[in-house]
Amino acid sequence: MGTLDGKVALVSGSGRGIGRAIAEKLAGQGARVVVNDLDADPAKEAVAAIEAAGGTAVACAGSVTEDGFAERFVATAVDEFGGVDIIVNNAGYTWDSVVQKMSDDQWDAILDVHLKAPFRILRAAQPVISAAVKQARAAGTEVPCRKVVNISSIAGTGGNAGQANYSAGKAGVIGLTKALSKEWGRYNVTVNAVAFGLIRTRLTEVPAGGDGKIDIAGRQLAVGVNPELLDAMERGIPLGRAGTPADAAGAVYLLCLPESDYVSGQVVICGGGFNA
Repeated sequence: MGTLDGKVALVSGSGRGIGRAIAEKLAGQGARVVVNDLDADPAKEAVAAIEAAGGTAVACAGSVTEDGFAERFVATAVDEFGGVDIIVNNAGYTWDSVVQKMSDDQWDAILDVHLKAPFRILRAAQPVISAAVKQARAAGTEVPCRKVVNISSIAGTGGNAGQANYSAGKAGVIGLTKALSKEWGRYNVTVNAVAFGLIRTRLTEVPAGGDGKIDIAGRQLAVGVNPELLDAMERGIPLGRAGTPADAAGAVYLLCLPESDYVSGQVVICGGGFNA
C-alpha cells in the first residue's frame, strides 16, 4: 500500500524536471496525478512513464497563465478522478535582468507564472474543496486532510541579484501560502511552501552564454549557468552538492504525508543546509 493511496494530486509544470519528479513520487505512493506541461508531448511522456511504473495519471497540457486554465486543470481532476486532495504549484521559469534593464513584460510574465497562476489554481479549487467538506460534514464522516504545497525559492526568502521579478514572485508565493493556511484551516487543508536552493535541472546544466534556450509563448529565452559559478555555488552548500530533482520531490512529498497533517503555514527550505 502507498502512503497516498486514494489521493488525487494536481502538479503544475510536471512534464519535465522537478515537476516530473514530484508527479512520479506522488504517483509512486499511490496518488492519481494530473500532469501539466506547457507542451502536450512532455505531459504525455510523463503520464506514460507513470503508467509504465504502475501508477495512474492523466495529462492536462497548457500554460498555467492562460485565462481559464485553472478551471480546466481542476475540472480534469474532478472529471477523471472525482476530486482534489493535493495541489502542488510548481510551474515556472526565469527571465533575468538587472532592474534598470528589466522590461515591464519581463516583470509581468514572471509574476504571472509564479504568483498569479498559483492564486488562480487555488481559487478554482476552493469550490470543489468546500463542497466536498460540506458533504462529508453533512454525512457525519471524517473530513480528510488535504494538502497544498506551493513552490518558492531561496530567491524569495533572501533575494537574488538579477532576479528582482523572480525574487518578488517567489516572496509573494510565501505570502499567499501563509494567507491561505489561515483561510483554509477550516477545511482541514494544510498550506505550506517549499523553497528550493540550487537544484540541478536542464536549465542549470546548460552553460550560460551558449545555445541553451526555452520557448515560452513564442519567446526564445536564454538559460544556463556559468560552470565556474555553478561549482562555486555548490562549494557554498553545507552538504557539498547541488540538489537533484529527486531531492526536491522528496521535500514536497514530506508535506503531503499524513504525518504532516498538523504542519501548516510553513516554509521548508530544500537547499542542502544553505540559507540565503
